Amino acid sequence: LFAGIGGFHAALHAAGGRWVFASEIDPDAAAVYDYNWLRPLREAEAPLPSGVDRFEVSGDILPLTTDKVTVPHADVLAAGFPCQPFSKSGFQRGMDETRGTLFWNIARILADPERRPSVVLLENVRNLAGPRHRDTTFRTIVRTLRQLGYRTADEPAVFSPHLLPPHL
Repeated sequence: LFAGIGGFHAALHAAGGRWVFASEIDPDAAAVYDYNWLRPLREAEAPLPSGVDRFEVSGDILPLTTDKVTVPHADVLAAGFPCQPFSKSGFQRGMDETRGTLFWNIARILADPERRPSVVLLENVRNLAGPRHRDTTFRTIVRTLRQLGYRTADEPAVFSPHLLPPHL
C-alpha cells in the first residue's frame, strides 16, 4: 500500500515474494512502479494472483477500504503510508490531518478476516516515532496492532543507511 515507486516491492521481491496488489495515489510514482514491476509481469504473461483481474497499480486506497475492503488477500502487507503529516518539514499534524489517518485504512484490511495478512510491515516514516508523535500516533498504532492480534515492539526500529559505517 502507498507503493511509491516500489521500494518495499524491491525488498520483498529480492526475498522471494510475489506481487499481489499495489496502491499509489500519485500518478507519476504509479507509472514508474508499473513500468519497473508490473510491465515485466505482463510481458512474461505471469499468472495472476488469486482475486486479481490484471497487473495494475490501484489508485486511492480510500474507496478500496471505506465501505467494504476490496483489497485482495496477501500473506505480507507492506505499507509506507504518507510521511507528510509527520515530517519535520511539514506542519506535523499527524492524525489531525487527513493523510495522517490513513493508518485506519490499513487497520480495516488487517481486521477483515478474509484479507488479514500473517505479517504486517509498516514503514517507520521519518518522525513518526519522533518526540511530537511518539506518545500519540506511534503508541496508537502499536496499541491498534496488538488489539488486532499482531505482535509488535514497544519501541520503533529506527535505522538509517546514512548511519552505516562506510565499509558496510
